[in-house]
Amino acid sequence: MQPVVYYCYDAYCGWCYGFSPVIKKIATAFKDKLSFEVLSGGMIPKENARPISAIAGYISEAYHRVEETTGMKFGEDYLWHIFNPDKSDWYQHSEKSATALCIVKEIQPEQQVAFAADLQYALHYEGRDLTDDEAYRHLLEKYVIPEEEFYTKLNSEEYKEKAHYEFALCKQLQATSFPQVLLQVADQKFYLLAKGYTDYETLKKRIQTVLAETQITSV
Repeated sequence: MQPVVYYCYDAYCGWCYGFSPVIKKIATAFKDKLSFEVLSGGMIPKENARPISAIAGYISEAYHRVEETTGMKFGEDYLWHIFNPDKSDWYQHSEKSATALCIVKEIQPEQQVAFAADLQYALHYEGRDLTDDEAYRHLLEKYVIPEEEFYTKLNSEEYKEKAHYEFALCKQLQATSFPQVLLQVADQKFYLLAKGYTDYETLKKRIQTVLAETQITSV
């Protein structure tokens, strides 16, 4: 089997937003040697959906650490909701963004890493509400996805079930926090490459080490 990198993330994870340039660069560097699959972790289950006011206090402090560590900036339109939670109508959960990713993985599988990053940019920089169907419309043309097909699937039980399957798979892979990156080199052989934010050079070296140990030609 070709080795597979599993990137366990959540669209609402700020550290995953900061990590998105790293995983995009890794996917490009190793595209000829590795397959990449993004798995949504279901960080905020729909049954536990909560107003932004429930976590705004935490995010108002934590986003500074993400910016300082990763260099990624959070946008003013996103931060407005963080600093004005009493005025925000955001009621967040991970199901719709995960469902959207499942659709894109089926139609444009080679673009799933890029699409996941674009979802996070849409939320954390542009301030789009990922529980709103309209939050995805601007990406459909970019990824050449027919609108009618996308929205039919986005609101179908079939694709919601696919999203929940990914949530369960992340738990099976013991991805209890995000981002997490694993490399599968055989049916029952996985290597944990990253748990939490990891810079590009560190992650690249870890991949090269595993490929060398398993006698798979590296880049």
